[in-house]
Amino acid sequence: MPAAITKVSMLSTGNVAIRPQHVRGNGTPMLWWLLTSRRWTAPRPIDVYVIEHRDGLVLFDTGQDRASVTDPHFFPRGIVGFFYRRLARFAIGAGDTLTAQLAALGYRASDVTTAVLSHLHQDHIGGIAELPNAEIVVSAIDWAEIDRPGALLEGVMADHVRVPGVRYRPVDIPPVTDAAMDAAIAPFTHALDLRGDGSLLLLPTPGHSPGSMSLLVRAEGLAPLLLVGDLTYDVSLLAGEHVPGVSEKKGLLASTRAVLGLRERHPDLVVLAAHDPAASGLLAAAVASASAR
Repeated sequence: MPAAITKVSMLSTGNVAIRPQHVRGNGTPMLWWLLTSRRWTAPRPIDVYVIEHRDGLVLFDTGQDRASVTDPHFFPRGIVGFFYRRLARFAIGAGDTLTAQLAALGYRASDVTTAVLSHLHQDHIGGIAELPNAEIVVSAIDWAEIDRPGALLEGVMADHVRVPGVRYRPVDIPPVTDAAMDAAIAPFTHALDLRGDGSLLLLPTPGHSPGSMSLLVRAEGLAPLLLVGDLTYDVSLLAGEHVPGVSEKKGLLASTRAVLGLRERHPDLVVLAAHDPAASGLLAAAVASASAR
């Protein structure tokens, strides 16, 4: 395995409560449960993954902007804003900013050279303005959708994406032609080698958004880690092919089956989602196991 990565850790930029049907769909149309549900989940983390690579510090997602709970104008108004309020409740303290959480791990925001966004929803892009030296990697598919009619209703707020001074790099994920790479990612057929050394592989996992991306992290001595964003909110649901009740079910199912196929080929694969309360324990166990070897 590549020796380019020295450490993988995580932080959380606050927490969010969502509807139970958000976590696991039950066949009810989203609009119906969004309007009628009276239940919220327990608070779930808003996780960011931090990867020490020899070429610089890499983040997977950037969390939620604290302005979402302090600025009354952060979210849309009118009927769209009503749906946003029905979908999620955020709790973000002063110490939950990306900068503060990085500092708690011993990093500066200026240390980050690359931040990969799994997709462009506001709880994954919230820290982009805090990263003065980072290139922000985003799916070219999702980037092209920013101004599409209906994007705001689907969770993409263009005014929070197009932040002055932020350097975006929209990427396409190409088909794999290298036999060794093909064996490493099958049944996936497309991958982007982010650093050119096989340690960070972007994989397409559409469904939550058309261009949603996951990151396969391959570090020497550590079980492979697959960071999946919002493909699932509870990795224990993957084996039963239970997908979230938001976004496009067909795409979520196809991506889930690809992840299950990858785990079948690599039984030690650790799948880490952005809002799964179990993620911190799964990562800690993987790191502990590597340290014990």
